[in-house]
Amino acid sequence: MNITFVGGGNMARALIGGLLQRDYSPGQIRVVEINAETRIKIKNECDVETVAELAEGLSNSDVIVLAVKPQQLSVVARELAPLLNKHLVISIAAGIRAKDISRWLAGYSRVVRAMPNTPALVRAGVTGLYAMPRVSNEEKHRAEAILAAVGTVLWVESEELLDAVTAVSGSGPAYVFYFLEAMQKAGHELGLDAAQARRLSIDTFLGAAGLAGQSDENVSLLRARVTSPDGTTERAIRSLENEGVKNAIGRAIHIAYQRSHEMGDEFGKT
Repeated sequence: MNITFVGGGNMARALIGGLLQRDYSPGQIRVVEINAETRIKIKNECDVETVAELAEGLSNSDVIVLAVKPQQLSVVARELAPLLNKHLVISIAAGIRAKDISRWLAGYSRVVRAMPNTPALVRAGVTGLYAMPRVSNEEKHRAEAILAAVGTVLWVESEELLDAVTAVSGSGPAYVFYFLEAMQKAGHELGLDAAQARRLSIDTFLGAAGLAGQSDENVSLLRARVTSPDGTTERAIRSLENEGVKNAIGRAIHIAYQRSHEMGDEFGKT
């Protein structure tokens, strides 16, 4: 499987790095990037071929990964349309629906839309995937293999569910960082130095997430097990409940979902 990345930003470089760690050879990967400085950086980091022209980048390619900014995708897709020949097209551009990508590709519909999140940069991402009806099972496996190089993958049957994926996992790292900010601030206020507060907060989050990931039990049960009656944790949880924190998080995710849907409408007008 030969893969061409159109765009050489952070997510593209993360995917390339993940693929190389999974024993793909540099010769299987090519990057089309108009910025000369970025081309040099990718070449030095990954030792893959980099080119400036789209047509040159597609020779002998089986899969095309569209890794440009959403605002650039319609222009790139229209340039790409006459060059397609049985390629699988994967888009990792946030917010742009597969039907609009297909329209810009002059009706070409072997398109998979992917919604990765930023922990992909450290091979710990999670990606939601949606395939248009004409994508074969073999092509789905190819798409999954590429995105699995930077974490776990989750297929959805309806593209509308990618708005939910965006709201929960696409935006989710920011929710975690926000909570970590609050934990670190409180730890510092209680006398820990900044480095200690940071280390305690991050390692606690990593440990709790790891425990939840390895358990088949509901997270509410895991929480109950560390919430002793009238202990410190119960007092803290009660305070969070009184402040409506859980409901506020739920509302925030619903708002993110609505915005994801709006962005699809906005970008699709191009």
